[in-house]
This record gives sequence, C-alpha cells and structure tokens, in this order.
Amino acid sequence: MAEHLLLVEDDARLAEMLQDYLGQAGFHVTAAASGADALQRLATAHFQAMVLDLMLPDMDGLDVCRRVRSRSDLPVLMLTARGEPMDRILGLELGADDYLPKPFEPRELLARLRSIMRRRGGAAPEQLLRFGRLEIDRDARALYVDGELRSLTSYQFALLVALATHSGRVLSRDSLMDLLKGEHMEAFDRSIDVHISRIRALIEDDPKRPRRIITVRGAGYVFARAQD
Repeated sequence: MAEHLLLVEDDARLAEMLQDYLGQAGFHVTAAASGADALQRLATAHFQAMVLDLMLPDMDGLDVCRRVRSRSDLPVLMLTARGEPMDRILGLELGADDYLPKPFEPRELLARLRSIMRRRGGAAPEQLLRFGRLEIDRDARALYVDGELRSLTSYQFALLVALATHSGRVLSRDSLMDLLKGEHMEAFDRSIDVHISRIRALIEDDPKRPRRIITVRGAGYVFARAQD
C-alpha cells in the first residue's frame, strides 16, 4: 500500500508539480492549501508524513507544526522561502524533522522525506545502505556524506550501488561491467577507472588515499564494509 503523504503548500503550481513527482515515487499525496485545511485533514485521515510550507495564507507553518507535534509524532519536513536561520531553529525546536529552503530540487526533497520516514520507522530499510558517514538511498537515487547531498551521474550512482551491495568482495572491471548492463554509459567516457576516480572525489576524505573504494592491484576494486 502506498504511503499517504500530506502536502501543505499554497503555491498551486508547486503543489501540483510535487504531487506528480511524489506520486511517481510511490506516494499517495493529499494536498492542502492552508493551515486550517491541513489540520482538518489530519483530524480525519491517517498520514505517514507531512511536507509543510512555512508561509501559509491563514496561519504560520510553525503554528501548524506546533499543533501537530502536540498530539502526534508524524514525520514533518518543513519548506520555506525565508532564509532566516531563526526560522530553521524554531521549526526544529517545535518538532520538525528536517528543513528545506526554497528553491529546491524535487530529488532532494524526496531523499530528505524518505530519510526522516526511515528514522521514524516508516520506509523500507532495504533501500538504504549505510557505511559510517556515507548513506546511499537507492530508492531516491541519492548519496549523502555527513548528511550532505552529493551529486553523481546516473551511471556513477549505479556503479557505486554495485560496489556497495557487494561490499567486502573484490570486483573486477569485467564483473562491474556485467553488473551495470543496461545502464547508459556516457558516450565519450567508457572507463570504469575514470568513474571510480570521480566517485572517490565525492566520497573520500582524501581521494589520493581512498579508504572506501580500494584498488586491489591486478584484480579490481573492493568497497570497504567497515567505514568511519
């Protein structure tokens, strides 16, 4: 059954876009354009999470968050066009699980939403790979290091997942190519080694002395099972 999400956003165009995007990601999305509408829907239906805009036409999103948190541990992702640090602090102190400033990439919103739902026990854990400070969300196709989103191409992400799901095993270049059959490769850059180098630049503390993706001379690569 699809997870039921309440989207509280008074910008009709943005709400429609997010409904479509999150719907394609597997959510059943109900939209509310005001704080009063959101509170009414929360009183009459069960939701697994809420995406809440801070600036609403009838009340402050902080007030909505306060009322929700007084009676529920519903995961709350707060959105705002205001960049004031105090807004973020207040939102988190009132019980919001995460905070995303506008404008944002829908992919990042999905990744953050799934992350807070996992922490609350509401998402499938098998889609998440954790290795120390590195987190790979296969469902959202997102990579985090120390909680910071890192950007990979589609092929590089698939390569990283292939390595991570076989952590502790040495994979030759041919093995990796077999695992990645069907993935689009960039037309002018077909070298596994080049892609590994680019991934290392994003996930290693010192790419010249890698500790996550280790080269085994003459054999291939191994993704370290134990990481800091």
